[in-house]
Amino acid sequence: MTISMYYASVPRLSNALNNLSHLLDKAQAHIDAKKIDPKALLEFRLYPDMFNMTRQVQIASDTAKSVVARLAGVEIPSYEDNEISIEMLKARIAKTVTFIQSFKPEQIDGTEDKDIITKRGEKETHYKGMQFLLGHALPNLYFHVTAAYAILRHNGVEIGKRDYLGQP
Repeated sequence: MTISMYYASVPRLSNALNNLSHLLDKAQAHIDAKKIDPKALLEFRLYPDMFNMTRQVQIASDTAKSVVARLAGVEIPSYEDNEISIEMLKARIAKTVTFIQSFKPEQIDGTEDKDIITKRGEKETHYKGMQFLLGHALPNLYFHVTAAYAILRHNGVEIGKRDYLGQP
């Protein structure tokens, strides 16, 4: 049995991002109900050396759009990272979901052995398509969605496992 790179990527990434958007709805409801400054959640970090919630959402978005673009062999869209509200973060997520869902299975399937090279500064990392998707991109996306979840939960937003998992 072979794996469909499309079905292992686009639906899973979309689901995780849509669930993240749902978590942000719950965060906005919490902000409104408790009459707290949104920055209290947006700028919160679980630990001083970790990214704040806004950056966690941005990285989740970046991860999703970059893996699909790389697998399909198209340019990765660039976003400004200028979100300062829950509404703006939700718009970024929606834009990302629209982008990744614009691909068809034939653009992604068959990329299991495609050479993927990522670059951070001067360091290059070489992957094959499936290794990049399953060993790097999906775990990275889930890490940042989980960090955003943990930040919200830590700050009293009433969310649970079902909110995180959604309807896969």
